[in-house]
Amino acid sequence: MDLNSFALLIVAGLIGGLCNAVAGGGTFFTFPALLAVGVPPIVANATSAISIWPGHATSLLGYREELARHASRLKSSAPAFVIGAAIGAALLAVTGNGVFRQLIPWLLLVATLLFAIGPNLRSWIYTNRSGTLPKPVIFLIDLVVAIYGGYFGAGLGILLMAVLTLIGLSDVNEANAVKNALATIVSTLAVAVFIASGIIAWGPGAAVLAGAIVGGYLGARFARWINPKILRGIIIAVGLGLTWFYF
Repeated sequence: MDLNSFALLIVAGLIGGLCNAVAGGGTFFTFPALLAVGVPPIVANATSAISIWPGHATSLLGYREELARHASRLKSSAPAFVIGAAIGAALLAVTGNGVFRQLIPWLLLVATLLFAIGPNLRSWIYTNRSGTLPKPVIFLIDLVVAIYGGYFGAGLGILLMAVLTLIGLSDVNEANAVKNALATIVSTLAVAVFIASGIIAWGPGAAVLAGAIVGGYLGARFARWINPKILRGIIIAVGLGLTWFYF
């Protein structure tokens, strides 16, 4: 990497880490930056995933009490998320760069729309859900979400919050704790598959990770002074702009 590429990845990681700490959507910055410095699409996606993985894992330290209260939910969901994440990551590993390059704008479009409608989707589900879903249906929904998360990942948090609302977990803090735990399962399995498949660009990934660590720290520290709605608007605009660009 030259100095300009290194600086771009550091900044992308910084912004991505800050966004993830406050409103989510960090992948909209880290993934395109890796593409911009010449990392092949599949490797860029896998490298972006491993660069933001520590943020998911370390967030669990602050949710120990909430996770203890929902241990049964996590145990019942874990098999679907382990299987789904492994399937999604394996699909990415065997997808050709040409095919994945054609999928990029569609994946970005889906992720942007999920990010944009996330809060409204969760409210709508909370208002209109009726009764308890059968366990096979919940397993299937979990599996599909995990496959998506293992394959691409952007917008995974929105999908998880919607699913948790669907099954009746209405408290935002409780749902956020379970969401982070499930996202950690997905990202950990995906990262393991990516490493085993040899599709990680370690140099660029280290640059993004360094920026993401600093950005996550700054985001957590200054979250009270950052308006999440304004930041969400910026992220949605970036997502739409990237979608248009890659189309």
